[in-house]
Amino acid sequence: MRHQGWLIGFVLGVAFMTATAAAHHAFSAEFDGNRPVTLRGTVTQVEWVNPHSWIHIDVAADDGTVVSWEIEAGAPNAMFRRGFRKDSLPVGTEIVIEGYQAKSGRNQANGRIITLADGRTLFMGSSGTGAPRDGADPTER
Repeated sequence: MRHQGWLIGFVLGVAFMTATAAAHHAFSAEFDGNRPVTLRGTVTQVEWVNPHSWIHIDVAADDGTVVSWEIEAGAPNAMFRRGFRKDSLPVGTEIVIEGYQAKSGRNQANGRIITLADGRTLFMGSSGTGAPRDGADPTER
């Protein structure tokens, strides 16, 4: 009986670790380091969720239409350590985000640097995930 309990616990643990690993991805799995983007837009939503936070912005295109973008950022805890707070990006805030576009061509990017209206810049990306060493991450050597 002891062995069955241990075996069930082991199987459940492996299943949990597999699901967690599948949820987190390397930069190169979704984003293209050869397709940098700079987006100037207005915050419509911020999702403080693991494993990555998401910032949604509306960007005015050259033809006057509004295009919605989803920007992947670091984990909430990493964002807090870099100076972000839940009230840092209220809906309606104008920001500039530099990052890399999704390989799929969707209006989705991995954010690296965010510039706030007061001129402050904050690193918002994920380190060590295969993103280009572009000098954005202050912890990279």
